Amino acid sequence: MEAKERLMWSIALPGFGQLLNGKYLKGIVFILLEVIINVMSNFNEAIYYSFNGEIEKSIHVANYQWLMFYPCIYFFAMWDAFKDSGGGKEPYSYLPFVLSAYFVTVGIMFSERIEMFGILLGIVWFPMLCVIPGVGLGLFLKRILQVKKS
Repeated sequence: MEAKERLMWSIALPGFGQLLNGKYLKGIVFILLEVIINVMSNFNEAIYYSFNGEIEKSIHVANYQWLMFYPCIYFFAMWDAFKDSGGGKEPYSYLPFVLSAYFVTVGIMFSERIEMFGILLGIVWFPMLCVIPGVGLGLFLKRILQVKKS
């Protein structure tokens, strides 16, 4: 199995990529952390309300103190599965993952106030959009730092 496939399984659920890599303890720890953070933050309920267009309800049910842990666990699990399966050999390959975790965490903090085209996106949709600048800036910085190193 190649690194990108394990990365995709890790996107589906943190820890799955580690299980496929044969790193069972790490995989179980990531799955447990994901479940604990998910339950304590009421994330599934927030997702449910968001997908049904009830953004205000999704904002009110979310426990931000727990939810802000989610992006770091999520993106670190993706990076770890990718790296352990042979991906990320280039210098600074971790930057898109790190910056995505940062941007999504900041996106969570501002999600109840940021509107796009007069629409409040809320706790699920706005942080998801924050992945785009995180990945973009990470790839940009990776390229700059690799050129400087050469």
